[in-house]
Amino acid sequence: MHYIKSNKKKLFVLLFVCFCVITLSYLQAFSVIPEKLILLEGEEYIYNFKSFYFVNIKADNRAVLKLNNTDIKAQGNYLELISPLSFKTQKRGSVKLNFKAFGVIPLKTMQVDIIPSKKLAACGNTIGVKIKMDGILVIGLSEVDKPDGSKSAPAKDGGIKTGDVIYEVNSKKLSGIKDLIDQIDYCKGDKLTIKFKRGNEFMSTTINPIEGVNDKKYHIGLWVRDSTAGIGTMTFYDPETHGFGALGHGITDADTGTLMPVNSGEVMESNIISVRKGEQGTPGELKGIFMENKPPLGNIFTNAECGIYGQMFEDFHINKNRLYPIGLRGQVKVGPATILSNIEGNKIEEFSIMIEKVSRQSFSGPKGMVLRVTDKKLLNSTGGIVQGMSGSPIIQNGKLIGAVTHVLVNDPTRGYGIFVEWMLKNISEFPAKKEAG
Repeated sequence: MHYIKSNKKKLFVLLFVCFCVITLSYLQAFSVIPEKLILLEGEEYIYNFKSFYFVNIKADNRAVLKLNNTDIKAQGNYLELISPLSFKTQKRGSVKLNFKAFGVIPLKTMQVDIIPSKKLAACGNTIGVKIKMDGILVIGLSEVDKPDGSKSAPAKDGGIKTGDVIYEVNSKKLSGIKDLIDQIDYCKGDKLTIKFKRGNEFMSTTINPIEGVNDKKYHIGLWVRDSTAGIGTMTFYDPETHGFGALGHGITDADTGTLMPVNSGEVMESNIISVRKGEQGTPGELKGIFMENKPPLGNIFTNAECGIYGQMFEDFHINKNRLYPIGLRGQVKVGPATILSNIEGNKIEEFSIMIEKVSRQSFSGPKGMVLRVTDKKLLNSTGGIVQGMSGSPIIQNGKLIGAVTHVLVNDPTRGYGIFVEWMLKNISEFPAKKEAG
């Protein structure tokens, strides 16, 4: 009897150890397989996942990628992750790879986006940015004085919140603040049905306008904004499509932090007239003016988390000596690099920096690298990274690898950068070419 119990105990321990080994191996494999990869068309990449798992990999689009120089089969390819895995891109597109351990246990789904392999012009020039919003942004709520001396907040009572974007009133699409005012006046105090967006969700509500005591006009208690303008830096320009990317981060409303959706926008030529030097706790700033006497340089179509994107007009000129191949995040190294920036007039200069940290994030975002300015001239002129330099292209080992995005408030010599591949993914999400207008 004692012998049987001892064997059962040993068997239990053995099964428990096996379970732990399999679980830990599963978690290790799950962690080393990225959720997303961005690769260049016509290139081969080697990834070493160093996992003991035997997997089956299936694809929802088998035409764009080969694994270990073999076409992906309909039933999937069986591979050992302990050996290096080759990804050979065939053409531009996207594919989802489903990994199953032992061909049965779901492990992970990897999104692979393949973008064109081309040379881009690294820019570094400051630009004036004008954006007309798609919709009207609510930046504040207020009360309205009623004839009986009491106060009311119609918009607040109707469920409107700061950061909401209003698109329609009584089924009429609004193109700007004037349209909203006209609709409020037209209703003569009747209920308004308002369609608005909160986050990614469209909603509607009804609001009762109130006649103001002093001006005898109808009010709903809203502070709103429908446009913005500012100075930033252009990161890259594609001579083939005339597409561009700039800033490296989205334009958000100063009052609400809301990413401002674009209805239309223009890129203007700008000129830097002065610099407010950055200090610990106080970010510096490039102060510039729009060249209003000159025609726009191009149109803005998209304002995304990773920058603004659009198309320059065909007469836009570039420096052909600044055409660089694309460097993906796997090629970015800790060490020296340079940035192109415009800190005086319209002169573009190259400054030395040090990349101190590289994040291997599998999600897009404007903080993929930690940077430190080492160039003495830039440090003397600006104190490091200042507002307006966002979008300054980063060059390393002869490749365009990213853009400056943020400054560390407590240390203006240091800041963050974005990988250029995330910007290219954003620019590929709208039509490759639009007519300039």
